[in-house]
This record gives sequence, structure tokens and C-alpha cells, in this order.
Amino acid sequence: MKVTKYQKRFSTYSFILGSMFILLSTCCSVLIAQSKLLIPMDLKQTDHLKSYGVAFWLLEKNGEVDWLLNYRGGSFMMDYSDVLAQECRVRGVFFESLAAGDAASIYAEVQREDNNQDVVRLEKAPRIAVYAPPGFKPWDDAVTMALEYAEIHYTKVWDEEILSGKLSEYDWLHLHHEDFTGQYGKFYSNFRNASWYIEQQMLYEREAKRLGYKKVSEEKKAVARSIKEFVGSGGFMFAMCSATDSYDIALAAENVDIADVMFDGDPPDRNAQTKLDFSKTLAFENFTIDMNPFRYEYSDIDIPPSDPPPIRDPNTDYFTLFEFSAKYDPVPTMLTQDHVNIIKGFMGQTTAFKKSLIKKNVTILAEREGTEEVKYIHGNFGRGTFTWYGGHDPEDYQHAVGDPPTDLNLHKNSPGYRLILNNVLFPAAKKKQKKT
Repeated sequence: MKVTKYQKRFSTYSFILGSMFILLSTCCSVLIAQSKLLIPMDLKQTDHLKSYGVAFWLLEKNGEVDWLLNYRGGSFMMDYSDVLAQECRVRGVFFESLAAGDAASIYAEVQREDNNQDVVRLEKAPRIAVYAPPGFKPWDDAVTMALEYAEIHYTKVWDEEILSGKLSEYDWLHLHHEDFTGQYGKFYSNFRNASWYIEQQMLYEREAKRLGYKKVSEEKKAVARSIKEFVGSGGFMFAMCSATDSYDIALAAENVDIADVMFDGDPPDRNAQTKLDFSKTLAFENFTIDMNPFRYEYSDIDIPPSDPPPIRDPNTDYFTLFEFSAKYDPVPTMLTQDHVNIIKGFMGQTTAFKKSLIKKNVTILAEREGTEEVKYIHGNFGRGTFTWYGGHDPEDYQHAVGDPPTDLNLHKNSPGYRLILNNVLFPAAKKKQKKT
């Protein structure tokens, strides 16, 4: 069959149009792929706490998140997708859709040498464990409340899992408000006849015996050593309230009995103070332990002391976050990301740490200005890190036994709770060489 010149011309036009369509489709696909979704973490954010949950959710799906340090309160930048945008909407998280050019401008601004900002790539969702006794409720602990509210998955572990080496299955460990000295939280004076106290002591004694220990105090010391090995091997440990100072006290008292007869069945060593080994602790040194079983206090690390309760005005109680160089000190910068730098204080059995007793190699992240009270610290041990935060609940100034749980739906933009969730995402950061 003869092909006319019109058919040839039509065929040529069809080829050109088809090629242009393919080229246009490719360009559009590239532009869509390069468009970004920004979760700002400044005062425009409607739910700061769930924003961390969205970032964690994307990491669990093998996505990547760029943490823009010191940019609009420590914002998150991600590749745009309709699924991600819908997830933000469902969770009530404010976001902004950015064209490729706008995103590139933000990256350029953040990485300018004269800006105290930087980009940290978050690559993999950390495996989260929470150390907590059987039967604990999520509202017993600020960290588990934050994880539950942000919809971040975690696994509960206790003494058997830790002593059997199961911590190697996790990247990040939070210590529930535990007493690692084996003195049952020093609640003896006020609660020794309460049913919950008696049941707790019986539970702990049964567990210690089952695991091959004669005394709870010895078993808890073994748990503390195992956690220290986890950190030394590259684990990330976060603790609040009494799980901070009681942990270090247990390490220092590894070879000395500091628990009185009502706690472990025999009297303590009268010379215990002189036998403490501060070389074994992570954060504190030269502290004086309080071995009085009728005092609600472990040592002079805690400031102000819990017994008697300090008289202070919650309306004037604030602590200040330190500012670090995002490009030269990214770790403390990540841990202090917030939309404010002055945060209202809150108390606990261990409210804050006495500055003069903190080891020199430990980084102070926040303090109560004009006092010796340090609220937030970070340090390295072996290949891992520890971060400790004083106080019980950032939105419950003076939490007492039996108080109702905090409703985080009423505190979705809490600066104090943000510090907790900074720690949850911190292990996901891509490691990079420190600049010199």
C-alpha cells in the first residue's frame, strides 16, 4: 500500500507529540519527586508532640527525614507524598508543601556557614525499649505517656530481659522511675503499710530470688551493670527523676551494702560512704549518700532536696536551655531543639542535679539560672550515650503518688515534653565526623 506524504507528515507529528508528552511526564515526575513536605516546629505547629510521631512513622516505613536544626524550632523536612500529607492531617500535625526550589532555598539557608543551623539526616527508626516493672501503667511515667501520645512503638523490658542480654535487640532504652539501690523508692516512711508498697516489695523479692539473688539490692546492682554494658556497647540510655541518681549510686556502691534492714534483711555497712567508688559512675562524683530509711532522699545529688519538700513558686520556677553550635556540636543541639529556650520547671523525687557533683566530661544541657540546679545532662560512655532529665512530669509541677495522669491532649505543644521526644529520634541520626 502506498504511503502518502500526508500520512508521513502525520506520523512525524505523532512521533514528536508523543516524545514531548513523554518528556513532559518525566519532568513532572521529577518535580513531584523533588517536592518536599515541611513540618515546622515553631509556634505555628498545632501539635509538636505528634510531629515526632509522624517522623518516626516515616522512618519505620524506610523513609528518610531531614532534621533542620535550629530552623523554625527544629523542623522536619521530608519528600512529599499524598500518603504522608494525609497522615499529618489525621494526626493533627501542621505541615507546609514546598516546591523543589523553595526547599532548596531552605537547605541553602540552613547550611550557610554564618548560620547556627544544620541538617541532620534521620535514616532508621530506632528500636525502643522501656524498662518498667510488670503491671505498670503508661501514665506512671512521662516518657511512656509521650510515646503513647506520639504513637511511637516501644517494648517493655524488665530485669530478666536485661540480665539475659536482651538489650542487644534494642537501640534506645528508657529507665522507668526505678530505684536501683534496692530501697523501694525510699517510700518506707510514708507508705510502708500501703497495699501497693507491700505488693511491690513482695514482687521484687520474688523476682530477685527467681533470678538467683539473695537480695533485691544485689539484683538491682546487677541490672545497673548490665545497662552500663549496653551503653558501653553503643546503646542510647535516657532516664528521668530517681532513675538518674539512684542508678549512679548503685554503680558506686557495687561492692558495699547501703540498704537498711527493712529493705534487704540486714543492716548497711556503717562505712559505706568511704567505700563508694566514683570511678564506676557515669555522671556524678563525690556525692554523699543518705542512708536514713525514713528520708525520702538518696543523696545530696538531688537539688533542692525532696525531704522536706522545697517551698517554691511554680509561677517563677523556670530552667534555661543552653545553645550549642549546630555544625560543630550536633548531638547536644539535637537534644535541645525546642520552640522556646526558657521552660517552666517541674519537680520529682529527683528534681535537678547539683552542679558541683557532675563530672567534668558531662555536658550540661539546661540549668536553672543563678542556682546550682542542673536540669538536663548528656554524656558519652564507651560507644554509647546517656541523657538524664530531672523531674517527674513536665506538665505536672508536683506530682504525688495517686495523682491522676496528665492528659497530653491538653499539652500537645509542651516544650518540656519535646525534650523527651528529641531523645527518641536522636539515635536515628546519621553519624558524621565532627568538624575540626
